[in-house]
Formats: sequence, structure tokens, C-alpha cells
Amino acid sequence: MDQENDLRCEKRRLFFTAGRTLIYLAVAYAVLMVGLMLFENFFIFFPLKYPNGDWEPVRIEIEDARFRADDGTKLHGWYVHHDDPRVVILFCHGNAGNITHRAETLRVLHDVVGASVMIFDYRGYGRSEGSPNERGILADGRAARTWLAKRAKVDESDIVILGRSLGGAVAVDLAAELPPRALVLESTFPSVPDMAAHHYSWFPVRFLLRTKLNSMSKISKYHGPLLQSHSVLDSIVPYEMGRRLFEAANEPKQFFKMADRDHNDPQPGAYYDAMVEFLDQQ
Repeated sequence: MDQENDLRCEKRRLFFTAGRTLIYLAVAYAVLMVGLMLFENFFIFFPLKYPNGDWEPVRIEIEDARFRADDGTKLHGWYVHHDDPRVVILFCHGNAGNITHRAETLRVLHDVVGASVMIFDYRGYGRSEGSPNERGILADGRAARTWLAKRAKVDESDIVILGRSLGGAVAVDLAAELPPRALVLESTFPSVPDMAAHHYSWFPVRFLLRTKLNSMSKISKYHGPLLQSHSVLDSIVPYEMGRRLFEAANEPKQFFKMADRDHNDPQPGAYYDAMVEFLDQQ
């Protein structure tokens, strides 16, 4: 009898221990979900503020662009002038760093593509004031487009919108609102919930996230030329996501497939050759 009682007690102890463990895990899971909801912008945007970065790049002549969003937020960017531009490009960068980390891309767009080009920092990045959020960075893109049109002396609809990674969502939003001369997308995604579900599959992020940046729901509103590129080796934004967005876009459209680049690697020379050919057709 004593052995049977000891066995029952041991089973009860194990049962209650397992129960407490499950409760602790459930509480921890709930805390993590609440944290994700409250601090989601910290999981999406990774800005570096001034003076982080090289603010005096070599091999390229830059002009500071200072302007305001509609809500009064002071913003900053760089403008690179070309005396005889093939096109005027607005470059919407990704979710990390600031404009200084794209200086070499600016040089290539100017020297190789032959473009006058502007890049800008979203609110909270670089020298731009404020903190990033979905509504804010979309407003920042509109303000940058307006500044560029005035500086380059062109209509806003004559600007080519280029968006990379998260900047692709900003570019699609701009193109859906006012069709540009052309839209160029690099290594971008259908929506933030799609990205979050891929990287945090153990959380019901599709139901938790307030930030959508839903290019998939907007790209069909754009009727104009599209050049989109993506690498099959992209470890941040899966290649399949880029293709899914491309398939949802209207014609005319071109897709440049890369097989030897990761997400943050520079675009190959052949890509810029394809971009020049694409832009010359517009």
C-alpha cells in the first residue's frame, strides 16, 4: 500500500509540475504576443540616426534635400544632379541604416544609369525627425516626390520610382496613387504580415500586426511599366514572395532573376544594363 500511495503522489506531483510548466509557457507566450503588438515598429524598422554613417561620401557630388511631410515632420535626403539625365529617380531605401549606406548605389544610378536621383530618409532615420511607422513613411515618400519634382523641374508623374526591400512597399504605394514614368522594385515583398508570418511562424502575426504595407493589395492599381528583380538566394525576403507580387502586377512588366545574390548584396552589372534598356523604352 505504501508503494501504491507513493506512486500516486509521484504521479500527482508530475501532473501539477507539468501543469505549472504549461501555464508558465502560456503566460510567456502571451507576454511575447503583447510585446509584439506594443512594440511592433521595433521589429520592422531598424533606423540609424545621424551621425551614424559616412556623411561625406567620395566619388559622388551630393546636395542636401530638406523638406517636410504633410504633418510637419522635418525630413532629409540627398539629391545627385545629372546635367543630361536619362531619367529622374526617387529611391526609397530599405528598413535598416540610413541614406549613407546607399551612397554607392546612388553613384551607380548616376554614373551608369545616367539619372538624376534622390534618396531620402524616412522619419526617424539619419537626419530626419520623428519615429517611423506605416502612415508616416508613406507620407514621407509623397513629400520626397514633391521635393524632387520641383528640384529636377519635372512633373511628379515623370519621375521613376525605385523601391528596395521595405522601400518597395513605399514605391508601390506612390505608384498606385499617382502613376510614375516607371516603377522599379528590388527584393521586395507582398506585405509585412507575409514577411512576419515567414520569420515568426510560431506567432499569429497576421492577426496581431497593425502595420500592413500591403503592396499585394495596391499593385493592381498601377498601370504602367514595371521592372522587378529578386534573387533565388535571398535569405530575408524569399524569392517566391517577390514572384507572387510580380504575378499580381499589370503588364507591361519585366522580371530580372538573380541566382548568386543575397538580400543585402549589391545588384550585378547586368541588372543595371537591363535597367538602362528598360528605361530607354519608356
